[in-house]
Amino acid sequence: MDQILAIRTFVRVAEAGSFAKAADQMNLPRSSVSKLVQDLEAHLGAKLVERTTRSVTITVEGLAYHERALRLLADLDEMDGTVAGARSAPRGRLRVDIGSVMANQILIPRLPEFQSLYPDIDLLLGVNDRSADLVGEGIDCVIRGGLLADSSMKARKLCELDFVVCAAPSYLAGKRRPEHPDDLREHRIASYFSASSGKPFPLLLQRGEERYEYAPAMPGMSVNESTAHLNCMLAGLGIGQSFGFLARPHFKTGSLIELLPEWKPALRPLHLVYPADRFPNARLRVFADWAADIFKQADYRREYDDGIIHPGG
Repeated sequence: MDQILAIRTFVRVAEAGSFAKAADQMNLPRSSVSKLVQDLEAHLGAKLVERTTRSVTITVEGLAYHERALRLLADLDEMDGTVAGARSAPRGRLRVDIGSVMANQILIPRLPEFQSLYPDIDLLLGVNDRSADLVGEGIDCVIRGGLLADSSMKARKLCELDFVVCAAPSYLAGKRRPEHPDDLREHRIASYFSASSGKPFPLLLQRGEERYEYAPAMPGMSVNESTAHLNCMLAGLGIGQSFGFLARPHFKTGSLIELLPEWKPALRPLHLVYPADRFPNARLRVFADWAADIFKQADYRREYDDGIIHPGG
């Protein structure tokens, strides 16, 4: 028995909650995954996993073993990475999940640079706006906006994002432009809705100590994908609230017009997030450093000028 492979397999089964998912994530036959765990149990003389036709439950002994196994594998990966990193470039599979707009506007256009720097990294990019399960889906890291409430995760702050309220000239034609958040009641709103609840997120506005939260009351348009949300505004479907870095290029061309510029919600931090119980391997470390550099272009302190990024004053 390859004990290290068996331990890695058990950890993946425990995290995925399924032999089938673990097999897919490790690119191994399901029969091999099952046998590796069985061999490990036989070696230990203890049951680690209770199997049924529909679910996998980790035993009390399995939970204790899983905790120690994570530390062992982290130390092993760090040891290997220290030696290998001194003589070779990072290599292997790296799974990253990221929202649609961040992927299409920032990450993907710069990926040739990353590929050139690290040609031996096999990057799997999950592009969607849902909340990903890092552990269960075998994801190494996600790039995620908002405050972090999950203590089982570690994060590296990439930038801070501002929001703007805007609409297309085609929508505003013949209408009175809002001068106060209360005026939004007279307009259609192009909203972003939660994929889990189906409810549109309200527009959040703030000016000094004044705070305003507007949930659309009249019929409008809602989508649950960030690139589609921008396109809804560009198509003239209503007033919406978008990331500043995304909207500002369209302000320059006139395809979008900023509204209520004095009303800004709190800045939204963007983080690279990974499980706290995993030591960042060489692949993740170099990707995190590279991402921290490229996401500077989305920071609210910078502004766009004909495609050239300048520090904000």
